[in-house]
Amino acid sequence: VQLQASGGGLVRAGGSLRLSCAASGSTPSRRTIGWFRQAPGKEREFVAVIFRGSGTYYADSVKGRFTISGDSAKNTVDLQMNSLRPEDTAIYYCAADSSIILSSIWQSRSYKYWGQGTEVTVSS
Repeated sequence: VQLQASGGGLVRAGGSLRLSCAASGSTPSRRTIGWFRQAPGKEREFVAVIFRGSGTYYADSVKGRFTISGDSAKNTVDLQMNSLRPEDTAIYYCAADSSIILSSIWQSRSYKYWGQGTEVTVSS
């Protein structure tokens, strides 16, 4: 599986961005695919995920502001980010795995496939 993330950029606080992750290669319909982010000097953290093609889960810090959605026909997963804050500044990575269990979706080490990352900068 190859993952290609895009859509990052510079935005002012309160603004919006939409990230997209395009998957190619073997993409079973019940895969889990989601987004993590890593700010400078910090560990990679969970943002949002579509679990096995249906259930969606979010980090508390982004609930109500971010929305993850998938298009199975296009093999893409988007992350709509609204009401952005300076603390959302990070490199955002999409990740995928076909055998992950629900209790492990929050952990980056549970994902086998990773995209290259796209940078999001939110200015105050």
